[in-house]
Amino acid sequence: MARNEKQNRRPTRETRSPAYVAWHVAGNEEKAFWTRIGAAWTHQDGEGLTLQLDLVPVNGGRIVLRHPSENNNGAGA
Repeated sequence: MARNEKQNRRPTRETRSPAYVAWHVAGNEEKAFWTRIGAAWTHQDGEGLTLQLDLVPVNGGRIVLRHPSENNNGAGA
């Protein structure tokens, strides 16, 4: 029986720097708590994004995509 190479491959991490950093934001504007949960990369054709989440929020809040900043916290507006 032939082996399906694609079926047995593990997902690979992107080697390019992400275009956006994904944050989970809980709370209101004044007391918001930001947690980095993933990143997004633009497609080569410019028609979309690939979103890779390391965590998925389940207790509400929102997911915010922001351009990466020079300092690694980058949270907040």
